Amino acid sequence: MSEEMELPEREMMEFDVVIVGAGPAGLSAAIRLKQINPDLTVVVLEKGAEVGAHILSGAVVDPVGMDALLPGWQEEEGHPFKTKVTDDQFLFLGPAGSVRLPNFAMPPLMNNHGKYIVSLGNVCRWLAGKAEELGVEIYPGFAASEVLYDDAGNVIGVATGDMGIEKNGEPGPNYTRGMALLGKYTLIGEGVRGSLAKQLIEKFDLQKDRDVQKFGIGIKELWEVKPQNHKQGLVQHSFGWPLDMKTGGGSFLYHLEDNLVAVGFVLHLNYKNPYLFPFEEFQRFKTHPAIAPTFEGAKRISYGARAITEGGYQSVPKLSFPGGALIGCSAGFVNVPRIKGSHNAVLSGILAADKIAAAIADGRANDERVEIENEWRSGPIGKDLKRVRNVKPLWSKFGTIIGIPLGGLDMWTNQLFGFSLFGTLKHGKTDAQSLEPAAKHRKIDYPKPDGVLTFDRLSSVFLSNTNHEEDQPVHLKVKDMDLQKRSEHDVYAGPSARYCPAGVYEWREQNGEEVYVINAQNCVHCKTCDIKDPNQNINWVPPQGGEGPVYPNM
Repeated sequence: MSEEMELPEREMMEFDVVIVGAGPAGLSAAIRLKQINPDLTVVVLEKGAEVGAHILSGAVVDPVGMDALLPGWQEEEGHPFKTKVTDDQFLFLGPAGSVRLPNFAMPPLMNNHGKYIVSLGNVCRWLAGKAEELGVEIYPGFAASEVLYDDAGNVIGVATGDMGIEKNGEPGPNYTRGMALLGKYTLIGEGVRGSLAKQLIEKFDLQKDRDVQKFGIGIKELWEVKPQNHKQGLVQHSFGWPLDMKTGGGSFLYHLEDNLVAVGFVLHLNYKNPYLFPFEEFQRFKTHPAIAPTFEGAKRISYGARAITEGGYQSVPKLSFPGGALIGCSAGFVNVPRIKGSHNAVLSGILAADKIAAAIADGRANDERVEIENEWRSGPIGKDLKRVRNVKPLWSKFGTIIGIPLGGLDMWTNQLFGFSLFGTLKHGKTDAQSLEPAAKHRKIDYPKPDGVLTFDRLSSVFLSNTNHEEDQPVHLKVKDMDLQKRSEHDVYAGPSARYCPAGVYEWREQNGEEVYVINAQNCVHCKTCDIKDPNQNINWVPPQGGEGPVYPNM
């Protein structure tokens, strides 16, 4: 947009609390605030077209968060927790067979009995209804694109993105200026690798004295299977093939109600080989003899992908900053071995709401509620994450065969005796730094999709209902295109063409030169490019509000 162009003033709206993100953390915070004081004015901004549109998770949910937020929820009609876990299985996969690990050998914290298999998107839709009943204002289709500060540098709210900007960066005929939403406090619950959270972490140095954050990419499909292949309540986790023993990752099959099965694959993003293709590894996984029979004669319904925070206890940034706090996956509260984070997201929303409601009752505003940071580690979130803090670094350092048993031993000693033989291990490199030059690795040949059990990316993206207006600036910002050619392409053999689960990036030959093409309309908002690019040369920012995937039951 031209610098000399004078933009119209933003419309301003004032609230007691502004919350960015209608995920489990943001909605729980909104509900808790209104439970404490019904007179508080609370707004929740959601970049998806509707609440739940951008929510993607396994998901097996530990109900501890719901029990704290909505006591007695199980007696209510219409809640989305319809399938209790009835069978819990752990498999180690080899190329041609599998071994089931005995449940008694697993640390008790890994037990899924008493948990629920759900669509987390539907959980968020249900929570949104609860919030609106209490008087919370929820604005779907509005992407928060800017943090607003006062003269002292305190956060005073956020602004939504301008709408109707054309591809050349200039306002088009349908241009509308974004709104400024001002609050006494602002909670950031954008999810993994949120664009505003990134800015706040850098501005207030929230990662100081913390370990680097680590990530995985989770790819998921929802299938309708034959009744004879369905076992409602079955939870099946696996690791091993098709990954080699130096590459971290795992997979799951969750049998929901109505003959639905969620199948997912999580790949740790600290992998070294730039030729590795996460989407294709997921497709290969489905062909394993222990997995494929479930999907015989089945129909694939939906597809999606999302980055996952995996750094855990030692990587959580400082939560509080002047004027607000990070909550949920913006902070990184996922318990990696349990593949669960929504319970901690809910609990973080409750904690932040409690402290902010008390501050507003005392007449305070836009200051730092440092007790949010000071108290989380001694509470249920900290206890949940501390006892698994070494699982990821042990796996990364020693590989699957040695690292997983050591991680299991560490969980046992933490659970039984409250201590670790290893102390608190460091993660080391960032996921971007972990990638090695292509010259150190061989290309991987992946089989062609059969269109029955295995698929290509573009047909998969179609099932995610992803849509972006094409006549707008690309929301995937390459900072230095020469660096992308010189390094990403020439040194690393163009890994973005593989690690992206939506086929956004490709190198094409045009007039004898390799040109970087960004198919931004395919983007499912997983943020993997923002994390894995070896030069940190790609910056993901929100497109116009309401765009991206629309996941119905993910």
